[in-house]
Amino acid sequence: MASDSTAGGARADMPVDPDAPLDTATEAVDVERLIEKLQAEKAELQDKYLRAEAETQNVRRRGQQEIERERKYGIERFARDVLSVADNLGRALQALPADPEKLDPAVRNIVAGVQATQRELQSVLERHGVTKVEALGKPFSADVHQAMMEVEDASVPAGTVVQELIPGYLLAGRLLRAAMVAVSKGGPARAAEPSNDA
Repeated sequence: MASDSTAGGARADMPVDPDAPLDTATEAVDVERLIEKLQAEKAELQDKYLRAEAETQNVRRRGQQEIERERKYGIERFARDVLSVADNLGRALQALPADPEKLDPAVRNIVAGVQATQRELQSVLERHGVTKVEALGKPFSADVHQAMMEVEDASVPAGTVVQELIPGYLLAGRLLRAAMVAVSKGGPARAAEPSNDA
């Protein structure tokens, strides 16, 4: 039995003429389908490209924000630890007698050194964006103060910070540690402060 070498239903003994007329209607439909398929693929690829480009820009933007946040607040944990050193220096200085002239000259030199160390520490903290929260005489603000006790004081408006137990600090404008304060009560009501709303 001889092998049948027919291709596509054409008989093997019939040669294919390249110059023979083609069925143009069928060819036109096939070309239109191919064009539509290619246009759909192009639209899908363009959509994927635009999404990938947008995602790349978002990743880049988030990375820049993270770098900026780290630059501003990266020392937060270290700054909190250093605040305990500042607190201890402050307590040491508060424990001294009010009149330093009564101290032995050698002890006065030590006190002067501790005071200089405290000033230098505050200066270093400020250079790195750590600033002290103003508390004494200011109205109590839950945003930056933590009330530890109330003190009966009729001479100042109620809700005024009359004693700072532990100072508070901000890091680049963000609360690092709230000031622990004593707040007055029993005084006159605080007058409404002018707002900055325009």
